[in-house]
Amino acid sequence: MKNETRLFLAGAPLFVLAGVVYGYMTEWQEPVGYLGMPLVGALVAMIGAYLALTARRIDDRPEDDPNGNIEDGAGDQGVYAPWSWWPLAIGAAAAIAFLGLAVGWWVLYFGLAIGVVGLTGWVFEFSRGQHAH
Repeated sequence: MKNETRLFLAGAPLFVLAGVVYGYMTEWQEPVGYLGMPLVGALVAMIGAYLALTARRIDDRPEDDPNGNIEDGAGDQGVYAPWSWWPLAIGAAAAIAFLGLAVGWWVLYFGLAIGVVGLTGWVFEFSRGQHAH
């Protein structure tokens, strides 16, 4: 995670500098630019700080070894549900929610309701209950 940490922490001052330069070039007339870019820099710095804290707690990954081989990263990378329909429900909920921003706020509530059902189904997809055998 060291490479990702360096990438994010190096990008944060870039956004802050870009915001200051943008504000100077526009004579501080457009607040969205000169306030938004440093805020993006702050968000990037928060991600970098999280990655730095996480990198301290876990062992080095094969990607962190400059002399590592491709086969060092072989094996299981996670547990995924290959036949899950819940991501489709979440995508439809997001589409309905964004449609609600364009058409009317009342449509947004339908998208949020479908999204809650889809996210709950996706999270508990492999759950068989507390006392299942």
